[in-house]
Amino acid sequence: MKPPSRPVDPERARGRAATSRDCGRYERLRREDAHDGWDLPEEGGVFRTEVSEEVPRKVITYVRSPDLPFDRSLNPYRGCEHGCIYCFARPTHAWLGLSPGLDFETRLVARPAAPEVLARELRSRRYQVAPLAIGTNTDPYQPVERDRGIMRACLEVLRDFRHPVAIVTKGALIERDIDILSEMAAQGLARVGISVTTLDPVLSRRMEPRAPGPQRRLQVIRRLTEAGIPVRIMASPMIPALTDPELESILEAGAEAGADAASWIMLRLPLEVADLWQDWLHQHYPDRAGRIMGHLRDMHGGEVYSSKWFSRMRGEGPYADLVAARFRRAARALGLDRDQPALRCDLFAPPARMGDQLSLF
Repeated sequence: MKPPSRPVDPERARGRAATSRDCGRYERLRREDAHDGWDLPEEGGVFRTEVSEEVPRKVITYVRSPDLPFDRSLNPYRGCEHGCIYCFARPTHAWLGLSPGLDFETRLVARPAAPEVLARELRSRRYQVAPLAIGTNTDPYQPVERDRGIMRACLEVLRDFRHPVAIVTKGALIERDIDILSEMAAQGLARVGISVTTLDPVLSRRMEPRAPGPQRRLQVIRRLTEAGIPVRIMASPMIPALTDPELESILEAGAEAGADAASWIMLRLPLEVADLWQDWLHQHYPDRAGRIMGHLRDMHGGEVYSSKWFSRMRGEGPYADLVAARFRRAARALGLDRDQPALRCDLFAPPARMGDQLSLF
């Protein structure tokens, strides 16, 4: 682990997980902060969230990963204010010339035209319907959505087109959209995955500083299932020697809240996430850092992370096999070892627009 070149004063980074804003991997020059020599007070105050906008040409991203259960996704926002230190999406901020560290949490990009662009893409004669995944990169129900409402507008488009959608989130704001989701779920067009990493509120606040606490997420599961929306409890990511002892407890709490299925993923540390994670780990849990990183290296052939297909999500070796066996046993005992019903694609139908030729049949 290399030390950060642009560390951030922890006092200014209160409520944030990353404490550095090092340049991304595409930057030609490496930046370092240095005192300018003037005897003037430095800039102070905590870092505020800044939101810019972009107008996308397309919003449906097609993925060709053989170990993913979907082939297309949508992201209403770039960056995520939840600020989960382990987030594997952090490296995407490097494409913008921004830091995968603090900038990922504080310099967001909203895509207000996403609903309009989505509708245009769905109307294309070449479009072939399949479930659309939302929340697989950045959380669509992060705090900025409360004012922007981009996710809700996208859901309205999907409802009107009767298009299947699978959502992953930690955000309690999804409760706002129960009216749309319950209507879609009744037609077999929607399901939700709620990520619960730990039941320890202190650990959660350190790792996921602006995400709802564990009990609040369990309450979200309860409210969604009561509204008839299928919910999967996602014990992800499992962190060896830090959160994996809670695996059975997390699944039990999810089942009690009403979840009808479960899944898990081991901690992933691609690209810049590896240094960000290790810096956070040495700050908050220095006594466990060696053990945690040792387990991760054992699961990835001596490396911090391996992107090899079919093993990148779970790792390999005795420790990974043990966690997988524990998950299977607990899920089976709780009735969570079932596949959720496939989302329906046969109902897809673009709604008529003003001036469209109506069918005679």
